[in-house]
Amino acid sequence: MIANEMQKMGLLAKAASQQLRLASATQRSLAISLAAEKIDLNKDKIIAANQRDVKRAKQNQLSSAFIDRLLLDGQRITDIVDTLNNIATQPDPLGKELDSWSQPNGLQFRKVAVPLGVIGIIYESRPNVTADAAALCLRSGNAVILRGGSDALQTSLAIFDCLKYGIITAELPPASVQIITHNDRAAVGYLLGGLQGNLDLVIPRGGKSLVARVQQDARVPVLSHLEGICHVYVHQQADPQMAVKLVLNSKMRRVGICGAAECLLIDKDCAEDILPLIVDELIEAGCELRGDEKAQSIDNRIIAAKKSDWGKEFLAPIMAVRVVKGIEEATEYINKYGSGHTDSIVTENPDIATLFQSHVDSAIVLHNASTQFADGGEFGFGAEIGIATGKLHARGPVGATQLTSYNYQVSGSGQQRD
Repeated sequence: MIANEMQKMGLLAKAASQQLRLASATQRSLAISLAAEKIDLNKDKIIAANQRDVKRAKQNQLSSAFIDRLLLDGQRITDIVDTLNNIATQPDPLGKELDSWSQPNGLQFRKVAVPLGVIGIIYESRPNVTADAAALCLRSGNAVILRGGSDALQTSLAIFDCLKYGIITAELPPASVQIITHNDRAAVGYLLGGLQGNLDLVIPRGGKSLVARVQQDARVPVLSHLEGICHVYVHQQADPQMAVKLVLNSKMRRVGICGAAECLLIDKDCAEDILPLIVDELIEAGCELRGDEKAQSIDNRIIAAKKSDWGKEFLAPIMAVRVVKGIEEATEYINKYGSGHTDSIVTENPDIATLFQSHVDSAIVLHNASTQFADGGEFGFGAEIGIATGKLHARGPVGATQLTSYNYQVSGSGQQRD
């Protein structure tokens, strides 16, 4: 039964993708803006569904970070609405001429952005992804099959009903966005199998175990979003007040997101002066600090770090602290223990900042800015499905533009090859 249902979803998605490819930018934008309007009108219904999911999560004794990701309130739904409206007004990524040239034989070449086709998105219990992923796929002309976490199913279905309204009202194919409601893991297996050639790409968004399973079992290309082991490096030429504020924001604004900083690196030449100031603010905000021997000797409020604390994604008010000898040691440490996600340097020396940004091999490398800017909305993409930490096809925030491929359109005047 599940096999037949998944096969049917694949066929419907393939047919829908062919129609979306030809749909106008105006029509695709309209579907997204109508869905946003419907979500706003159904705010109470969505919150009620979310409360049922949150209640069940608490009964199952899931972590506070998990519940924070799951929770929707009035402001977070307003944020979803704003995000969808932003995506709806983004420039159309399709049909854009990426390059053009001619050959001596007179052939004219154009490299043009086109949709990927059908995308499968597997994500854990972050219900805003239901809206963001669907909108980004519509914006980029792709059909999408969503498989969210079972812990957020009621919330996701309430949002999906609003998306479906926008799609149908804009006269796009109803199967442009589909959602898997089965808790049976077999459904995921069929999706990873490619739905008999009807799926073009799989995007996992979640923890290490989810991504590992997708990478191991997928029979179609995977655009991976790995864990966010993010660092803030305070260089000896950092402005102390800026360093304190940026470390605090990077760690504590929201501890459960992938852009939250998990490790503070600080130069030995400024640690005596700046580290206690940073510790003051972090401890007052409720953060536990685990450091190396040098960090502990500077501030005894820092407890001893375990070996496992280096290169760890805490997703909690816990931060590792390490004193380093300089930028070379800092960048070596980040490239060894980081996940290639997001890292930041705090310094008033632009040459050092440039050196850091060229030596750190991460998708996002910041200078004098919080790691919590690792978000597609902050990049001007409207939203993102995730932060791609691989190096093929797309890297960093994956917005609508990153969900396109390209083809070569060649025009001649009767040329024949010798």
